[in-house]
Amino acid sequence: MNTLLAFAAASIALIVIPGPNGIYIVTRSAAQGYRAGLVSALGVETGTLVHIAFAVLGVSAIIAASPVAFTVLKIAGAGYLLYLAVRSVLRPSDLDLGGEASPMPLSRVFRDGVVVNVLNPKVALFFLAFLPQFVTSGAGTPGARAQMMLLGAVFFVLALALDAGYALAGGAARRWLGRRSSSTRRYGYVIGGIYFALAAYAVVA
Repeated sequence: MNTLLAFAAASIALIVIPGPNGIYIVTRSAAQGYRAGLVSALGVETGTLVHIAFAVLGVSAIIAASPVAFTVLKIAGAGYLLYLAVRSVLRPSDLDLGGEASPMPLSRVFRDGVVVNVLNPKVALFFLAFLPQFVTSGAGTPGARAQMMLLGAVFFVLALALDAGYALAGGAARRWLGRRSSSTRRYGYVIGGIYFALAAYAVVA
């Protein structure tokens, strides 16, 4: 029980640190409303489940051991963030600040959340380094894999709950933005700039 509580506390401390996942949820919720923010959170945490499975199956270890695989994954993640940036600028109709635009389909919101998280190599390395610290069974044994899956499930629930908070924050920002007279295109530039900065950071970090 003490191990589980320690893991939960450490997970919360790590989840609240702003990153591409949280920023994606906030910007999507600010652009399209709380419902879209929740869907984006579900997408992001579905990506988390993928990373947990990779860690349990040893795929994360392969990525960590291969500079080529890590670089490819990093470039792919930065490329997708850049795609989101360009789309935000060129398609401001995806924003729904005034309730008159044609918002982005929720299926795409979910998909983008999954891809943003799955293509983040730092998340893969995080689970590779983080989960084993709280596993008491020998590495590679069925008991160790079962513990990693349990801890991953705990992380998933905590992350989803905190992501809902990010969605609430984005929804509040949307209400504030909706009272302003600035054009939707201007907001598209702002959101696109955020994604572009994340893409640049993903490359140089």
